Amino acid sequence: MTKRRVVVTGLGVISPVGNDVDSFWHNITSGQTGISELTKLDADQYSAKVAAQLNDFDPKDYMEKREARKMDAFTQYAVAASKMAVEHSGLEITEENADRVGVWIGSGIGGMTTYEESFEKYKEKGRVSPFFIPMIIPDMASGQVSIILGAKGINSCSVTACASGTNSIGDAYKVIERGDADAMITGGAEAPFNQMSLAGFSSMGALSTNTDPNSASRPFDRDRDGFVMGEGSGIIILESLESAQARGATIYAEIVGYGSTGDAYHITAPAPEGEGAARAMQQALDDAEMNADEMDYINAHGTSTEYNDKYETTAVKTVFKDHAYNLAMSSTKSMTGHLLGAAGGVEAIITALSLKHNIMPPTINYDTKDEECDLDYVPNESREADLNVAMTNSLGFGGHNASLVFKKFNG
Repeated sequence: MTKRRVVVTGLGVISPVGNDVDSFWHNITSGQTGISELTKLDADQYSAKVAAQLNDFDPKDYMEKREARKMDAFTQYAVAASKMAVEHSGLEITEENADRVGVWIGSGIGGMTTYEESFEKYKEKGRVSPFFIPMIIPDMASGQVSIILGAKGINSCSVTACASGTNSIGDAYKVIERGDADAMITGGAEAPFNQMSLAGFSSMGALSTNTDPNSASRPFDRDRDGFVMGEGSGIIILESLESAQARGATIYAEIVGYGSTGDAYHITAPAPEGEGAARAMQQALDDAEMNADEMDYINAHGTSTEYNDKYETTAVKTVFKDHAYNLAMSSTKSMTGHLLGAAGGVEAIITALSLKHNIMPPTINYDTKDEECDLDYVPNESREADLNVAMTNSLGFGGHNASLVFKKFNG
């Protein structure tokens, strides 16, 4: 079977650092943080006092108020980012091509805010909205995007915790590669700011308790103490090269490799030495038919937690060996916070733009070196470089590991 080439032709983002591609990219490359004091919930109730929130998102800017009321916020974010990405790509979905355009959008926890609010109403009134179930299920982001945009191809959702967005993109890439669709609307969405989500992550000890928004997320830094929870959506348009060229689309990057593995180790902790993450990265390289020394840049999972950062560093050294010290790896979660199931979508956008513009975004708040994290993390300031190949990693609870390889498009 001939594998079709797959390219990125559109980008859409709703994030703590910008709700359009241009402002998002400007803020990411200039090292601007989207983290602030927690305001969507009563911060006095939680050990975490800071968060990466959407404070300027209005669903009515993207959809009718009547439609928005039937969606949890994670679906609203996905619809907004998907509309943006389709417009950005110039892709027209018509009766003639609708069944060749698919949707694959992941979410780690789905409509948990709706669940929580509906439960309170049920206790008070003894009934819930007839839209309750459609609002909470994680696949509804894909479902609503398909309905609103008229995409009738494969419609699916990967739920793999913090790897959901990356797995969704990888799975969508394979759909096009094998010829089952010509274009895919794909990425991730998450809206986790509700009492139970924040209480749960706090109880696990996963969240930073640093009260300074400007320094709380500090991946690979010795003084890191947990991740900062974020929300939003990152969506990309994947398209067969033939389709993109036929309509004269702008191509941001080519996706050439995908790896996905399981740790089979622990429900939350990564496997020792990042063994599962290393296999995912190696799978992605093998799928791309590339050698390790061809890699220029890695957008790390880089959560700012003790074990993730240490073991992801070890995994990179396992796969790339001596070349690990020649490539660069940064964590943009230092600015965006951790968008959970949406992280992979947002970080795929960053990876594609890095290749397009030859800029590696920084890991901000990198002040104190950790002897166990000894690679080039692009500290504090973005860096220009001649980039040809880049990777993005996502690692999720349950032992889910996913890696994507992107390549600069050269025709």
